[in-house]
Amino acid sequence: MTNTVEAEALTFECETGNYHTFCPISCVAWLYQKIEDSFFLVIGTKTCGYFLQNAMGVMIFAEPRYAMAELEEGDISAKLNDYDELKRLCLQIKRDRNPSVIVWIGTCTTEIIKMDLEGLAPKLESEIGIPIVVARANGLDYAFTQGEDTVLAAMAARCPKQVLEAEKEERSGIQKLLSFGRKKEEVAAEESEYVEHPPLVLFGSLPDPVVTQLTLELKKQGIKVSGWLPAKRYTELPVVEEGYYVAGLNPFLSRTATTLMRRRKCKLIGAPFPIGPDGSRAWIEKICSVFGIEPQGLAEREKQIWDNLEDYIQLIRGKSVFFMGDNLLEISLARFLIRCGMTCPEIGIPYMDKRYQKAELEMLEKTCNEMGAPLPKIIEKPDNYNQIQRIYELQPDLVITGMAHANPLEARGINTKWSVEFTFAQIHGFTNARDILELVTRPLRRNHALKDLGWDKLVKEEANV
Repeated sequence: MTNTVEAEALTFECETGNYHTFCPISCVAWLYQKIEDSFFLVIGTKTCGYFLQNAMGVMIFAEPRYAMAELEEGDISAKLNDYDELKRLCLQIKRDRNPSVIVWIGTCTTEIIKMDLEGLAPKLESEIGIPIVVARANGLDYAFTQGEDTVLAAMAARCPKQVLEAEKEERSGIQKLLSFGRKKEEVAAEESEYVEHPPLVLFGSLPDPVVTQLTLELKKQGIKVSGWLPAKRYTELPVVEEGYYVAGLNPFLSRTATTLMRRRKCKLIGAPFPIGPDGSRAWIEKICSVFGIEPQGLAEREKQIWDNLEDYIQLIRGKSVFFMGDNLLEISLARFLIRCGMTCPEIGIPYMDKRYQKAELEMLEKTCNEMGAPLPKIIEKPDNYNQIQRIYELQPDLVITGMAHANPLEARGINTKWSVEFTFAQIHGFTNARDILELVTRPLRRNHALKDLGWDKLVKEEANV
């Protein structure tokens, strides 16, 4: 049975209650690269191991810092001792890699057999002398990108509350080394560029170049970023104390936001996410407004980016896009594409936290009204069979979908784009808006090329056979 709830002018529906997404343990793929002194131990069955091998096979030459603790039939029937086996593996990891933190990733199997990872971890942590962070990234409770959310929420609880004197001296020493060879006046001038405001911590795993870009964008407004969660190293987790301000970079980090607010008593800045030039401007403006700062030059910056995107926008203006739902970036991407001139009849999304995405939803509605586009229907946990029927009926120009449905839809003459590509691409900030449109327009450009070669008729004939 479908429940329909009206919130302002947007319509929300929930269909099946099932998740049809990529497995959340795939978060290991980007987190182990981001947190350089970490080691990820995925505790599951051979199926999880095969998935990781396939999902991350391209990284095989990078000597990845993750491994599988495979549960056999003996473990599942509770005949073996979980603690001893995990201790053996963690001691081996310590001997071979000596990481600053070991992250245990729980899977569907550990949930089904009720394996008490949170109970085992503290005892083992004290024995081996390495922090063990437990994250439940199972596909029963979480959708694709929420795997990162569970890891960051667990790490948020480990953020130091205050910097000890010894650490202060160490950090000041590092700062002195970084400032070596620079004049005192230059260092002082750099500090004077910032406005006096409460500490700000940003959360969300982004590639280092994007971190630098967003830090510099905020610096132009006089805002200093006190820390990032996650940091490049576990030992450099940001100080998080009561009254600190926090802002999220991704729409799927609602659990991390809740942990920072409830457990660490932080103040969440509810802003649209910095995806696309419109979202990036709104994100910075919201942070500025919270700190009582008048933003400078953002309108000009946004206009300049839009002008640079015009060659791509011409390809999609007036076309329609349909989101089947996979990575929880759907609302932000739809808002950006509607601003580019597309229409979006439906946004499928595996999980919708209306409080955390409130600002993004409001901006989506505002964008539709300004562009004269119809408001999309937002469907949480969509039923794939029903969705495909609606796709046949609507005949959208592009469907952004999980990998499972891409080839079947393509075989039926419907243009598709894998949603997983947006997860791994650099899509945040002003300068990366072009990368989003590069991905979106690729299937359309490919079809134009095929049409020029006369191959489109052959494809249609094969689809009708």
